[in-house]
Amino acid sequence: MIPTLHFGRTGHESTRTIFGAAALGDVTQKEADATLDLLLEHGINHIDTAASYGESELRIGPWMATHRRDFFLATKTRERTSESARESLHRSLERLQTDQVDLIQMHALVNPENWDTAMGPGGALEALVEARAQGLVRFIGVTGHGVEIPSMHLRSLGHFDFDTVLLPYNHPMMQNRRYAADFNTLTELCGFRRVAVQTIKSLARGPYPEGQDRTHTTWYAPLEDQSSIDKAVHWVLSNPQVFLNTAGDIRLLPKVLDAAARFDAGPSGEMMADLIAHESMEPLFV
Repeated sequence: MIPTLHFGRTGHESTRTIFGAAALGDVTQKEADATLDLLLEHGINHIDTAASYGESELRIGPWMATHRRDFFLATKTRERTSESARESLHRSLERLQTDQVDLIQMHALVNPENWDTAMGPGGALEALVEARAQGLVRFIGVTGHGVEIPSMHLRSLGHFDFDTVLLPYNHPMMQNRRYAADFNTLTELCGFRRVAVQTIKSLARGPYPEGQDRTHTTWYAPLEDQSSIDKAVHWVLSNPQVFLNTAGDIRLLPKVLDAAARFDAGPSGEMMADLIAHESMEPLFV
């Protein structure tokens, strides 16, 4: 079974590997239900979806009648104003067939202008705080991509006491000195304040080469070989503070869960250097 860890200060013991439900964005309900069986088989107890993940919330909804208590349920909104964020959350609750989500996250909050809108008067944060007071959500988080996101999360945590953050974390990204420094500063603060740190893009091999057909539903080229996935997953899990959100493709999910279930220790620097060379890995964000 995959080990668990305190999910920040939420009181929930989440599996170190969280199901990234972007993988359900373009699948049938039958495929989604088979994915639920796999999650239950591995003891996964945390689902992370978003309003913008295609049909994902609709695919999860039918599970909630019998499995709501089995999962810490998180979703996201990309809306930046109070009114639109409120509407987005209520739509997500309807699609997820539940009267409460455990975590609502302001999604992809990277652009400074969008940040000012979301955090300011009449912004999305107002609606999410209101929803928490109403019992529609329990906790509030913030997510984002790109090299700037650790510093933007630090700015967000300076403005509001968020319960969670989510951002990219893999070996190639951490070779960027600026990103690594900001990431480490962020996680140090999160550790002090008991803010849960979720990580994404563990399997990112790099952008799809121009003109190459996409082989997976991830928007980046992912690692596919089990041995390579093992190294990438074990490298992330070797950081005892972070959670790994699985890649957005149901075909990759069994390999990621298999790797996570066998985690014992992180790979050596030499092993990671060999992986990067063998897979021609490069940072997804520069």
